[in-house]
Amino acid sequence: MEDEKQAITGADIEAMDDETFAKSIDRFSVYARVQPEHKVRIVKAWKERGMVTAMTGDGVNDAPSIKSADIGIGMGITGTDVTKNVADMILADDNFATIVNAVDEGRRIYSNICKAIQFLLGSNLAEVISVFIATIMGFTILKPTHLLWINLITDSLPALSLSMEENEADAMKKPPRLSKEGIFSNGIGLDIAYQGILIAALTLLAYFIGEFLENGAWVIKESADGMTMAFLTLSMTEIFHSLNMRSQRGSIFRLKKQNLFLWGSLLLALLLTTAVIYIPFLADLFQFTSISAVEYFTAMALSVSVIPLVEGIKAIERAVFKKKKKLL
Repeated sequence: MEDEKQAITGADIEAMDDETFAKSIDRFSVYARVQPEHKVRIVKAWKERGMVTAMTGDGVNDAPSIKSADIGIGMGITGTDVTKNVADMILADDNFATIVNAVDEGRRIYSNICKAIQFLLGSNLAEVISVFIATIMGFTILKPTHLLWINLITDSLPALSLSMEENEADAMKKPPRLSKEGIFSNGIGLDIAYQGILIAALTLLAYFIGEFLENGAWVIKESADGMTMAFLTLSMTEIFHSLNMRSQRGSIFRLKKQNLFLWGSLLLALLLTTAVIYIPFLADLFQFTSISAVEYFTAMALSVSVIPLVEGIKAIERAVFKKKKKLL
């Protein structure tokens, strides 16, 4: 504390009305001789300023303010049962450093949930758009068994792997998430929309290329090669797109740690998808045709292109965010 005016006693708090106290709350850094009701007022005053509040304590008199805070933290060893019952977090070792570790882990878990949801919704949106447009144009791009395979293999494996993602380097430098903030805030809803449209566009393009290579003309009609290429492209695009989901805004090429589970999912999905297309009895079950090497690698090239495309959009989003931050 650099100035005596930064300290306030319970008697001083008592003398102020709620409005006056809320306006001057940011001036104080030390509170002395405060009663339980004063602690509650301190928490509420900070919350009225739009801050995310945390309160620690171990005694019965701390329980009301711990309950009022956004995050109530009770001591696991010295804390009373009353305090533990109202707390959101209990420190098993009564070490304040554990709070930092818990917050870091909590942010990692929440971030990974958002990544998995964004990946799954974006992928499923792409499937819906692809089938919808193909139906309108009068051809079959994917059959129900193909969509079932994609949902079981190329959707579920990466989503599970994303839950094992390490926290990003700047995770603890970000401000607290607002308590009323929804899962689609911070542009996630918009990201899901454009990523779903992008994957659908690549899938439809793969079908038309396959149709052209099979028929030798750009005509819209049923094509076994087109359907097989669309299946391969959609499956692998979703897999490669899961690499994009390792960071919502940051470049994946700047991430220092690798997610081995995600790379394992990519390799397994590639092997299984290739097997379904080229092993005769499996190809017959799924009504695929044995596409040529040119068609196979064209589909793979389209799939990989989702990475630089999304990276480019992320770069634009980062530039816009920095510009807005400077204007504030």
